[in-house]
Amino acid sequence: MTARMTGKVALISGAARGQGRNHAVRFAEEGADIIAFDVAAAVPAQGAPAASPADLAETVRLVERLGRRIIATRADVRDPDAVAELVDRGVAELGGLDVVVANAGIQGQPGPAARTTAADWQAVIDTDLSGVFHTVRPAITHLVARGGGAIVITSSSIGLRSVPNLAPYGAAKAGLTGLMRTLALELAEHSIRVNCVNPTTVGTPMLLNPTNFALFRPDLESPGEDDVLPVYRSLNALPVAYLDPDDVSNAVLFLASDEGRYITGVALPVDAGYAVK
Repeated sequence: MTARMTGKVALISGAARGQGRNHAVRFAEEGADIIAFDVAAAVPAQGAPAASPADLAETVRLVERLGRRIIATRADVRDPDAVAELVDRGVAELGGLDVVVANAGIQGQPGPAARTTAADWQAVIDTDLSGVFHTVRPAITHLVARGGGAIVITSSSIGLRSVPNLAPYGAAKAGLTGLMRTLALELAEHSIRVNCVNPTTVGTPMLLNPTNFALFRPDLESPGEDDVLPVYRSLNALPVAYLDPDDVSNAVLFLASDEGRYITGVALPVDAGYAVK
């Protein structure tokens, strides 16, 4: 049976670890070559431990181990010129572009909106919303030249049903739905499909870190993972505290592949029932 991404090239942002790395490896398993980037450093209002250059190097190793080509570099989605240069270089070296997975994002510093600084607000919006635009915009010309393709944007379950104390994150993730729908309309004539995935809690460093443990268990002085698992479980309708990254990658792959060839303009919850609870 032919792999679903044989002969394809996929651009993936935020690829150093977590969901981004998982998407890169999953697409490579299905035959794709990869253009990958990540800031791989601390950024303002990150809200979680930063990825490192070593993390990005490990993504490269995992993709190459599968016999696929990968062009990877450190770049910040807040820098449109750096992202555009990488996209153009990657396309030139790998021969085209078929899929964009705009995945990079930060959580921000949890707290009430009234105490959120303007700088922290801007940092999250610049990364999670503008950064997706910076990733997608230079890719469009290459997708059109290819005769079609797919864009999958990582939003969040919080983009569908908000929670307190994460106002910048919730605003950015909700904004991605509007951006996605506009792009779906604009690019349909070019056979380019545009969708979002909206994951609930996922077992990556963005979720499993002391900042989030304190956010979800403010009643404890130094909560750990075991302390927050019942709270994470309470968010979802299905009896699970968090998803495995593979659960999200499977949905992204479906939307990007020919199996989803007539699906566009959709915000797909991969959320264990979070949005309906």
